[in-house]
Amino acid sequence: MRFPRSSGTLVHPTSFPGKYGMGDFGFEAREFIDFLERTHQTIWQVLPLTPTGYGNSPYASYSAFAGNVYLISPDILQKKGLLTGKETESIQLPSDAVAAYETSFENKDEVYKQACDRFYENITKEEEQAFNAFKKQNKSWLDDYVLFMACSLHYDKQPWNTWDENIAQREPEALEKYQKKFSKEIELQYWLQFEFNNQWIALKKYANERGIRVVGDIPIFVDHNSADVWANPQYFEVDEKGDRQLVAGVPPDYFSKTGQLWGNPLYKWDVLEKDGFSWWIDRFKHMFNACDAIRVDHFRGFDEYWEVKATEKTAEKGHWVKGPGEKLFDTILEECGELPIIAEDLGFMTEGVEKLRDKYNFPGMKIIQFAFDSDSTNSFLPHNYPRNSVAYSGTHDNDTAIGWYNNTNETEQHRARTYTRSNGENIHWEFIRLGMLSVSDQAIFPLQDFMGLHSEHRMNIPGTSSNNWLWRYKKEMLEGIDEKQIQDLVELSNRKINRDS
Repeated sequence: MRFPRSSGTLVHPTSFPGKYGMGDFGFEAREFIDFLERTHQTIWQVLPLTPTGYGNSPYASYSAFAGNVYLISPDILQKKGLLTGKETESIQLPSDAVAAYETSFENKDEVYKQACDRFYENITKEEEQAFNAFKKQNKSWLDDYVLFMACSLHYDKQPWNTWDENIAQREPEALEKYQKKFSKEIELQYWLQFEFNNQWIALKKYANERGIRVVGDIPIFVDHNSADVWANPQYFEVDEKGDRQLVAGVPPDYFSKTGQLWGNPLYKWDVLEKDGFSWWIDRFKHMFNACDAIRVDHFRGFDEYWEVKATEKTAEKGHWVKGPGEKLFDTILEECGELPIIAEDLGFMTEGVEKLRDKYNFPGMKIIQFAFDSDSTNSFLPHNYPRNSVAYSGTHDNDTAIGWYNNTNETEQHRARTYTRSNGENIHWEFIRLGMLSVSDQAIFPLQDFMGLHSEHRMNIPGTSSNNWLWRYKKEMLEGIDEKQIQDLVELSNRKINRDS
């Protein structure tokens, strides 16, 4: 589908300020949405909202469907009468510029149990009906997920294929036994997903009522240590014991000389196709319910994907394998109707990927930081953009605009100064201006670039496994943004949308 000419901001909820060690769906999230409204922006792009696993990465999750329960706001729980003021005060932490995940998780786990007990003790008939409807609507993944999490906690979050064989292999007697054994934890997990959903939908409604669309993110692959692989091993390249056989990654590229070995088990696409791609249909329907549009990460993998043996140490020794392509998207289109999808088409793109993207009219991504390493034919230079695209100064995987400029070579700096007709001192605003004035239907910028921040504020360094996903801003940093400059650029570039239309 074609999106209206518009602009917006990329920031993940964990980056919001607040009192609990990491951002959440509370008051500060609404303050950010108010900032978008004041500056006439109509897009808020987030990273995956699923539970984070290793390294706190939103791209390594225990589930492709569940919500990250640590985004639940304790303040909202207090408003609902599920926590006391004393309880929320007891878990408060300094509002630092980095997330204190582990401490925040431990603190929230304690009060979540108290809030959950009060929910079950005082549940009204209306709440019970809504709770039961939620469980019924999400039954295809929720029942497996709550049991998976209960077992995972019991086994100290070790990979599911290292659990006792009977539960790892999902033997019926073991499933029944563990459901009874962990009934209290399962009750908690059900409620946490229900509360996550309620708080997220309320926040999304707050944005939508102000004319702001929420763009979600769907990683193509899922983590091996996830409820998805445990519950559906037939769909993944794992052996009878659940050990990975073939894994995902990308060959050497701009981000890494040895490629990136992600380690996610690859799909058995032939099995998925025979099943009518039902798991994928459920996944897309779930995402379209949660968000107004979706950025599909590593879109190339649907046309062809990099296959590596699980025994390899890097992604260098792999080969390309044909993906499901049109068969998958034709089926999803038939089941879901209109597909508001942004295709993450970065890296080396083949004719096949472009054909697949263009057949469904999915806009691709244009990153301004990539524009200055060659000549005037570079496809990332704004004068070469197609209208059906999304312009970015950078993404969560890039340095900030200022960080990029300070760290790149003199040749690229010179080209950037020449193209922007500037001295490079305000390169973040120059890149924002380029994106805004481009013909791309959408222009989205990391919040760090609106704030004019340096490299220490970047969100992720691809190919590294520590010290990522930690960035948070302080309230005064949002207040310090030049809102008038954003308003003027939105007006000048004809990206202001009539919110009443």
